[in-house]
Amino acid sequence: MTTDSSTTETGGLLPLLADRDPDAPLAWRAGSPVSTRQYLADVARFAPTLPAQGPAVNLCVDRYAFAVSLGAAMVRGHASLLPPDARPDTLARLVETGGPNLFALTDDPKLQTPGMHRVLIEDRSSLEGDTGAVVPQVDGAMHAVSLLTSGSTGVPQPHAKTWRTLVGDVAVAVERLCRVLGRPTLEGLTLVATVPVQHSYGLESSALLAMLGGAAFESSRPFFPADVAQTLASVPRPRALVTTPFHLKTLLLSGIALPPVDLILSATAPLSPQLAQQAEQAMGAVLLEIYGSTESGQVATRRTTDSEIWETFGEIRVHAEPSADGGPERFIFQGDFMPEPTPMADVLELLDERRFRLFGRANDLIHVAGRRSSLAHLNFHLNSIPGVDDGAFWLPDEVADGVVRPVAFVVAPTLGAGEIIAALRQRLEAVFVPRRVVQVKAFPREGTGKLTVRALREFALAQLAEDDTPVQMVHAVPADHPVFAGHFPGQPLLPGALVLAEVMEAIHRVPALTARLGANPTLAAAKFLAPVRPGSSLSIELHPEPGAARGVRFDVRCDGVVAVTGRWTAVQDSA
Repeated sequence: MTTDSSTTETGGLLPLLADRDPDAPLAWRAGSPVSTRQYLADVARFAPTLPAQGPAVNLCVDRYAFAVSLGAAMVRGHASLLPPDARPDTLARLVETGGPNLFALTDDPKLQTPGMHRVLIEDRSSLEGDTGAVVPQVDGAMHAVSLLTSGSTGVPQPHAKTWRTLVGDVAVAVERLCRVLGRPTLEGLTLVATVPVQHSYGLESSALLAMLGGAAFESSRPFFPADVAQTLASVPRPRALVTTPFHLKTLLLSGIALPPVDLILSATAPLSPQLAQQAEQAMGAVLLEIYGSTESGQVATRRTTDSEIWETFGEIRVHAEPSADGGPERFIFQGDFMPEPTPMADVLELLDERRFRLFGRANDLIHVAGRRSSLAHLNFHLNSIPGVDDGAFWLPDEVADGVVRPVAFVVAPTLGAGEIIAALRQRLEAVFVPRRVVQVKAFPREGTGKLTVRALREFALAQLAEDDTPVQMVHAVPADHPVFAGHFPGQPLLPGALVLAEVMEAIHRVPALTARLGANPTLAAAKFLAPVRPGSSLSIELHPEPGAARGVRFDVRCDGVVAVTGRWTAVQDSA
């Protein structure tokens, strides 16, 4: 394979592809290899057809079409903008901020790009033409890509990367992967990825790991478990699965027989040791987790079944420094390919300048009744319960008695709320055990499996507004409650009015039930079936009613025996 420059780095030039056999596969499409030589020919044919000015918005779903578009854009001198999706509102915001020369690259003839000139990437590999293996040289300082993430406002936030940064990013990853696999190079390794290539992790660990690291990639993006298994089987070994904890758990829960895999890469969220071990056993692979961010790129890894400790790549170092505003300390990564020191939005425990433990995102920390934890920690334990297919904790805006109470949302068809709460009591401090568990069919996750704060909040509020899941709360009756002195001497019992007051207090602790009943609910019915004695343990069960009535039935159990039952409604009725 030759280059169009006498050196690879003179004048800051870096090759579009790492040195490799031009006839070896760079990609696989539907079980057929596409050679490096063919890729270079496709880039050479396509680059002159692009507009003279850019930048380009790369919307290609097929990984090979994406790689051709990326290479052609750089040869033409254009940066590529990589949005998280191709929804109309996302593209409209890009049009507003991208300038008058913005154009779109897509492999979908049906995709409309209003406000942007559209260039369709067609399969040109059957066309005749020069199939020489000349590797273009790219200025290392060139703005190669901008990874676009959506902030809390939904406006795409660009994170620009130079070609030198991307080349260095992949180089340190190749060194680590070769060490883990016990191989001198990644030549012959084929990557099958379930994550979109426009995401920083998907870009680094599929398209770029092949282009710059010597591996090959499968061009599709399989999503359903059967498709993942079929795609893995369609490419030769050694092969790697590039995925996320959410996708990996779905794949393993499916029960589908999986072909052997040599390497599993996982990122976007911490993986539980149990799931990592299950994945390694099911596929006979080494599983490596990758830690990083869109801003920093990939900076560390860990072998999850061996240790909870993360180790940075190459010469990357991490240190802590006080926050300028007096808040929690920040953790700064720097070195190797990173153009400048980059803070992480996570809470770490540093063992030394290259090793650390990860506790979760800084904005993920929560305080309940004076105790501190993180939603990531709670979610870890929730998803470790056998029978929970997916789950997430959410902290409402409203508080009861000055204390916020977490709510757990789960996809767990075979488990009841009580079983999940009982399991969490074995795993969490009591203050973090949810009083409410809501069964859902699925979460509004992104293509990477991420569940954003904004999406979860909107989803949670919508689910709580319609939820009919029973709520259970426990209350201990103090033996020295002053009411027992006069009610009644010798045979003390808790007055019915106070029991009903405890029920109403329990209702007020659930925002959705408070909204359902309104500010002045009506006691529609109440039956007192057993006395409540000093020191008793009351279990208050609230049952939201479906249909038009939408009242709340309640049962109060005293040491396991139903003591009071009844119903509250928003308006007086005849029930």
